[in-house]
Amino acid sequence: MKTFEQWIQFYEDECNSSLLYETLASLEKDERLAEVYRRIAKTEMKHAQVWSKKLTEAKQEVPEYKPSGKTRILIWLSRKFGQGMILNNIHAMEQEGSAGYAAVPGMGELQAAEDSHAFLVTQITSSVKGGIEGGVLAQLEGRHRSGGGNALRAAVLGANDGLVSNLSLVMGVAGAAVGNRTILITGLAGMLAGAISMALGEWLSVQSSRELISHQISVEKAEIENAPEEEAEELALIYEARGLKPEQARILANQILENKENAIQTLAREELGVDPEELGGSAWEAAITSFLLFTIGAIIPVIPFTFLTGMTAVFVSIGFSVIGLFGLGAAITLFTGKKVLFSGMRMVIFGLLAAAVTFGIGSLIGANIAG
Repeated sequence: MKTFEQWIQFYEDECNSSLLYETLASLEKDERLAEVYRRIAKTEMKHAQVWSKKLTEAKQEVPEYKPSGKTRILIWLSRKFGQGMILNNIHAMEQEGSAGYAAVPGMGELQAAEDSHAFLVTQITSSVKGGIEGGVLAQLEGRHRSGGGNALRAAVLGANDGLVSNLSLVMGVAGAAVGNRTILITGLAGMLAGAISMALGEWLSVQSSRELISHQISVEKAEIENAPEEEAEELALIYEARGLKPEQARILANQILENKENAIQTLAREELGVDPEELGGSAWEAAITSFLLFTIGAIIPVIPFTFLTGMTAVFVSIGFSVIGLFGLGAAITLFTGKKVLFSGMRMVIFGLLAAAVTFGIGSLIGANIAG
């Protein structure tokens, strides 16, 4: 029974989506974009018919469609304040639809269509706000390679986490007034444990992303084989949303689909926003980079305890860490464009605050134990 209820929900969701796109088409002054909305609406209605047919074949009654309360509100908002008010909601609905189909065996084609519509809405939303967003544009132009992005992210997070977490750990233990040997062992253990954990987390994150993208690309391959006309339609819609005239968009889409290998790569970039040759970057590259950078960051507050003792070692450790934090903050400005002093001092302040908190807690614990 739950299966049929789910089918009915899918049917109603697709009808709601179709109605929303029809509404957007009726409100859109740009005829080119209005036509894109109408064609998406037709696709959504085809999806609704898929579920209607499945219900009929299962001898289940297909309910009379009535717009949901949420759909009525969104339509009212769009008519009152313009399409920009509801595009984000539609994007979220498309993503929910994709997630719902992902849990149903054999619905890969419908899932891919929902993903494609979500991608289209993202670009339309950007253009409504004044142009395609820089990140989307750069991704479409192939300027930012995902492998480098993963390595950079792992490097920044690894060094920052290593330095701040181990500085906090070392200061907490030092605050408890334990011996120098204990502080040193604790710092080294924290460094190794954190580096391994960070590397494993990065590997799992990137590898999972690669596997997901590989699955999505395999779905695209199957669709090109089984439904090339629909793929051509989706690709044409993307190019229309970017500004091409409908006829030009169709010609370009058909030309791309003439070569299946090129078509797969193009669809992966245009619909999924990934480079199929990299599949989201190297998991091992991200893991190794994360491990090394965490270790480098984490060793900084530990070094003074190898040749100094007591509060002298504590102050020198803080001094080394301040230099490291400022340097890390300054390095980040190469990518963020922020001022060196601002970024560096921000890192120093946050790092010292964390160290002060743990030192204070360590002092309280040490005093209670001693008492």
